[in-house]
Amino acid sequence: MTAVDGPARPAAPAGPVRVPFPVVDEVSRHCVHETEPDTVHIEVRLPGRPDPERLRRAFGEALRRHPRALMREAPGPWYRRRYSWELTNGPDTEVVTFPAPGPGALERARARALATAPPLSASPPIRLEAVEDPARPGGTVLFLTLNHTALDGPAGIRVLATAAGLYGGAGDDASSPPAPARCAPGPGPADPAPGPSPWARPARLAPGTPARPAGASGPGNGMLVLDLDVPRRPPGAPYTVNDQLMVATALTVAHWNRTRGERPRPVRITMPVDDRPRGPGMPIGNGTRLVEVPFTAAELRPAAWGGDEWHPAAVRGLLTRTADRTRALKAAERPQLGRGATLLTAPVLPVLWRAAVTRLLRRALTPWMSTTLVSNIGRVPYPLDFGDAGRSDALWISAPARMPRGFTVTVASTAGRLHVVLRWSTALLGDADGARLRELFERYLDLTRPPVAGDGAREGTR
Repeated sequence: MTAVDGPARPAAPAGPVRVPFPVVDEVSRHCVHETEPDTVHIEVRLPGRPDPERLRRAFGEALRRHPRALMREAPGPWYRRRYSWELTNGPDTEVVTFPAPGPGALERARARALATAPPLSASPPIRLEAVEDPARPGGTVLFLTLNHTALDGPAGIRVLATAAGLYGGAGDDASSPPAPARCAPGPGPADPAPGPSPWARPARLAPGTPARPAGASGPGNGMLVLDLDVPRRPPGAPYTVNDQLMVATALTVAHWNRTRGERPRPVRITMPVDDRPRGPGMPIGNGTRLVEVPFTAAELRPAAWGGDEWHPAAVRGLLTRTADRTRALKAAERPQLGRGATLLTAPVLPVLWRAAVTRLLRRALTPWMSTTLVSNIGRVPYPLDFGDAGRSDALWISAPARMPRGFTVTVASTAGRLHVVLRWSTALLGDADGARLRELFERYLDLTRPPVAGDGAREGTR
């Protein structure tokens, strides 16, 4: 038996198994637009090159061990009341490919990951490409692209971790970290600073020089990948690295808008929270719930001496208030997209009618949508060891940057480094704008680091 051979499987059922779309999947399906690609991009760097056939077998077996990934959208009449996933016994198409090496191959793979989602009509809605790494002779970059209507980033990483264990011969047992601990409200100030009114219109990221003019056809997202030190925290700090990322993003948006003459407005950041276990039995699909972290306009103004300078004490105060808010939001019980989405997707009317209502409401509520999204995967809890191809030493992941937000920040930590992706809609920003936002983000993330003598131990990232 080879490393990727599994035990004998029971006979397949007579007919396909169908699973109704959960709330998140249905809302995402309603809001898909061809000019706003709904892809999750995962980029994994390996020091060596995996054997093509072994990788195909390992990834195919990983999909079978996570059957919720082997699915396609089931056909149905227009008057049906639900979309359904149809589970399959195997892939409908070739999932793993090896694009021809050469100049620009890496950039083209990144562009495909941002612009072209695997179709929902074929099982699985996943694509894996193994591209030679031009920056490291003999190295490989794996690009895993997910259709976000079907799966989210943590689910994709879990499937890839299973494939790595099978390819390297370790099996799944070596990739079974504990479930993340659910936050409980901690002690806070007696009178915590209030956030902005929930009825206040949040800021939008001010337009730059778009690479794609408004109304132009064709999908468009751009991105930059960052490889940074994990920001330090003083011993006993009441805030986490996740709070530092939130503050850095909020200050970046406020600075960007201020320099473009925008009126100061509150900033609201959507933050995915994932409580799923991380072992082989992790539920696959869209399993995060979304909460919104608020910042008042006053909190995001430079606090001392005018200009763009911040006093360290003011930054510490902002970090502490942010920690109070994120801790309470993580601990609160709430449906994934809120109670309104649950009501909207109730299977009372035909699904096409609900789709029209959903799109209408989305347009009407656009002014109150959050400013941006920050998704912090945290420390990747799997070894991602591909045997003779080596262990991953970097993993980047990015969430869709659909308008009206048009800008997302996604973060993961591997090998003691912070891997950040800034992703934007090309209807909002161009490459030069992305580079400027990167400078601002790095600057403000550095501002959250206290001056600490010596290197010290590396911090966690949640």
